[in-house]
Amino acid sequence: MAKQQEELRGSNLEKDPADWKTGDEPMTGAQASYLRTLSDQANEEFDENLTKAEASRRIDELQERTGRGQS
Repeated sequence: MAKQQEELRGSNLEKDPADWKTGDEPMTGAQASYLRTLSDQANEEFDENLTKAEASRRIDELQERTGRGQS
């Protein structure tokens, strides 16, 4: 698994969401679904109007709070 992560270095997975060309588009269905789950677990309000970039940052924030998404 570590080798896979090394191969991802420099990929879009490490780009800051603010630098995404599509970051100002509405969040994807997958982002919305996961964000709704995280919001429920963190007892936080779900905002369905976030952009892709905003949703990514919010997911990171809620993963940190809930402990989800950590290896």
